[in-house]
Amino acid sequence: MADVRIPFELAETLAAVVDEGSLDAAARRLHVTPSAVSQRIKSLEEQLGRVVLVRAKPARPTEAGAAVVRLARQTALLEQDALAVLGVDEEGSALVSVPLAVNADSLATWFLAPLAKLAARHPIVFELHRDDQDFTAALLESGTVMGAVTSRATPVAGCRVSPLGVMRYEAVATPAYVARWLAGGVTPAALETAPLVDFDRRDDLQSQWLAAQGVDAATPPRSYVPASNDFATAIKLGLGWGLLPGFQSSAELSDGRLVRLGGPPIDVPLHWQQWNLRSPLLDAIADEFVTVGRRVLAGMPAG
Repeated sequence: MADVRIPFELAETLAAVVDEGSLDAAARRLHVTPSAVSQRIKSLEEQLGRVVLVRAKPARPTEAGAAVVRLARQTALLEQDALAVLGVDEEGSALVSVPLAVNADSLATWFLAPLAKLAARHPIVFELHRDDQDFTAALLESGTVMGAVTSRATPVAGCRVSPLGVMRYEAVATPAYVARWLAGGVTPAALETAPLVDFDRRDDLQSQWLAAQGVDAATPPRSYVPASNDFATAIKLGLGWGLLPGFQSSAELSDGRLVRLGGPPIDVPLHWQQWNLRSPLLDAIADEFVTVGRRVLAGMPAG
């Protein structure tokens, strides 16, 4: 295996298949035939002596394939850095696609502004993967993304981490909802039948809060609203109670449209993790997200 090399064209092709989800879509992106894409993947597997692609719908990399995809992304990034140093006309060069992972509440509040600043200064575009902050680190581990907002403080292998701050969540509901479902008080018995709102089936914030109140989290009925702003709107319309960060609840708490249900708030620490690759472009991305993220989270209403 000492003489084995990974031709960049083959690694780039595998990354395109993983990004696009199929050989046909990758072929369109690379301006080659699907047969050529298939032959490149086959050649890569023969050279490495292992399978790199699960040919499913969508196609996904094996563990070995994920390492090759990561290599392709890192090489493309370093190539862009080299072109910048050489003074090659950036307007004539291909834009680098930078895949990033972010939790829904960050995406809804502060994450897009630094993206726009970075795109204005550098020849890059972004592919965002939205997931719960407890799961975005897995996208780094697989090589799917170059950087992520995550609740994980321990660096992913091959990555570096910078703390951003804390997003505080409090349990809230409308006065009308409280009058209907919690008129006798926010008791464990009442919470067992009071409807709540979850973001999706992996959202455990409401379950954590219920457990702190001594309630079996599997008992209450719940609605699922998988979009940050829509999740907040559902609570404000009385669909159920739920935990909201200050930026989505402070105005309504001030004027009485929402009320706190009590209990301890849940603080979610957020971190920025990215590949530990010495790249001016990647460093610029980190600087922007860490600076903006820290400023926004430090000034965010506590609820």
